[in-house]
Amino acid sequence: MEIRRSLSQHSGPRKSPFELVRRLAGHVTADTRPEDPVRELEHRVAALLGKPQALFFPSGTMAQQVALRVHAERTGRQAFAGHPQTHLHVWENQGYNVLHGLRFHPVGDRNELFGLDDLAAVREPLAAVVFELPQRDIGGALPEFGDLAAQTAWARQSGAAAHCDGARLWEAQTGYDATFAEICALFDTVYVSLYKGLEGVRGAVLAGDAETIGQAAVWQRRMGGAIADAWPLAAIALMGMDTNLPRMAEFRDHARALAEAINADGFAHTTPDVPATPLFHVHLPMSRHDAQRAAQNLLEEMGIRLFLYARSNPDPRRCSFEVSVGISGLEFAPREVAELIRGLPSRV
Repeated sequence: MEIRRSLSQHSGPRKSPFELVRRLAGHVTADTRPEDPVRELEHRVAALLGKPQALFFPSGTMAQQVALRVHAERTGRQAFAGHPQTHLHVWENQGYNVLHGLRFHPVGDRNELFGLDDLAAVREPLAAVVFELPQRDIGGALPEFGDLAAQTAWARQSGAAAHCDGARLWEAQTGYDATFAEICALFDTVYVSLYKGLEGVRGAVLAGDAETIGQAAVWQRRMGGAIADAWPLAAIALMGMDTNLPRMAEFRDHARALAEAINADGFAHTTPDVPATPLFHVHLPMSRHDAQRAAQNLLEEMGIRLFLYARSNPDPRRCSFEVSVGISGLEFAPREVAELIRGLPSRV
């Protein structure tokens, strides 16, 4: 079936192979060498984040496992801490443990951001503390900058590294009155994704000091990540840095307009009420299975993909879904989205 419009960044016309190749054609010349896009990407990301070096990885899963492995070897500690719903633990089949023998120590309540008191309650020596910006699985919540600074300082004072899971750091920066470099100065290592907000195909970059990135390069090769022909992934990511990155504040403002319309409609509500970034969750008064069925029917009838999947709720009569606004999200007027959501029960 044809997806004519999508409110999900992970699907839709802009992610089609034809569209990506069409856009790429104008950014690769006869003089482009295979190594050029990767080198340029690493240099640009390092400079933007204010880190001495950066290293390309074919996936964020690999990049973050490598970062934690390096921190574990440096400290001689096998445990790392993070939010109970950190992506590393929930979505990656505990690769940190199976491949690297690391242990995860959840911190705080699973439905709230953790705080300094939650970290102080950890008695186990830690190799690293992982901070996911924003915290995707609780609606894109973002800690206050001062709180984040205090928490990363605690990590360093305890002998642990502060690592930023910045899969959506491009979006998270819009929630702070700070530059990327000022945010990343709080962290020893920072991972950024190339295929979410930047609308690339795949890939990630890990940034940090020269010694850490040098050690990460060893593990990158050991894990099969030192691929020779990564230039298409890097070139498409560079396009995203040119076209999408300057518009992140625009995406955040549109997300706020969408959330305002959804909350005003009265059928559903969002968390946060006012999104700090282009990411938020919509909570529905219907079961996950009904919402999924309704969304599929909407796609078949109108070619509109409202969301990829509905998330369960402790109350089986309710569910939620994620909205992450990018270029494709700008095609949806706030009132239209509210009406589409209100109309979901009629499509079951």
